[in-house]
Amino acid sequence: MAPILDGSKPIYIQISEWLENEILNGHFANDEKIYSQYQLADLFNINPATAAKGLNILADEQILYKKRGLGMFVAKNAKEMIMTKRKNETLTRLVQEIVLEAKRLQVSKQELIEMIKAVRLEGDLE
Repeated sequence: MAPILDGSKPIYIQISEWLENEILNGHFANDEKIYSQYQLADLFNINPATAAKGLNILADEQILYKKRGLGMFVAKNAKEMIMTKRKNETLTRLVQEIVLEAKRLQVSKQELIEMIKAVRLEGDLE
């Protein structure tokens, strides 16, 4: 089931991120055909051109590849590429924000490390 789109990001970005999540969650395997722009347009109730733009982002990043006349397919190392991209972009940005906020709040390096360890341990228990 498709998530509800919000106004925080352009729709085509949300579509590409949703497809990445579908790949990460194992809903699409390597070399498996992914939704067409028309299926995505129907699923999200959006214009097919917007859906195509989301697909093309992933094709440009080589997470998806096109088979002429057949559609888009998941690249062999798509999951690894998405994980690397998100680690390098998203996690780095979040860590930078956390460190900056810790400095503003005068949280020491050791306190911050202990907070991260505590959160990590809580997550491991679930």
